[in-house]
Amino acid sequence: MLTPEDAETVSGDLLEVYRDSVRPSRGHLGANVWFVGQVAGFAWRATWVWGLLLATLILGRNALDWFVPPADFMTRSIVTTYGAMSLFLVCGGLIAYRTRSLRASAAAGLAIGVIAAPIKIVGALVLLAIWHDPQTRMAIDRSGGLAEVFALPLFLLLPGALLALAGGLVGKAAAWSFRPRGMQ
Repeated sequence: MLTPEDAETVSGDLLEVYRDSVRPSRGHLGANVWFVGQVAGFAWRATWVWGLLLATLILGRNALDWFVPPADFMTRSIVTTYGAMSLFLVCGGLIAYRTRSLRASAAAGLAIGVIAAPIKIVGALVLLAIWHDPQTRMAIDRSGGLAEVFALPLFLLLPGALLALAGGLVGKAAAWSFRPRGMQ
């Protein structure tokens, strides 16, 4: 998730700290956990806003379905689906443009889903804890039920990574196209 200019330096520094200080003091397993945490921190900083946007989109859709139930869910479905797809595509494109890496765009899509899922699930639980009257429960059942509310964020992980990868193809092509002439 780093720019090409920073990737080698940062990864080299991280590996050096891992070998010289962290592994001797924490052991093999503890050092590996530390290393994964460091890498996850880079992914978090690059994608947390996108994950929050996705969670807000899906949770907002749930709230509308629960508290302002429509006669037909088609319009909301279309808006939510294309909104989520756009988030993954744009984030993947921007990440690939910045990093020149398709792997980074796919990882960003996965990270967005991983960040959004717990936010969305906790948000839905809070809404349900506050509003659990029979009318709201009936609206929840009409909109797909609680199983959909809690499973949907997890089902977005693979499609989200694939959409971010598709956006990454565009982002990487744009980065290659807009390089200074001497670097092509």
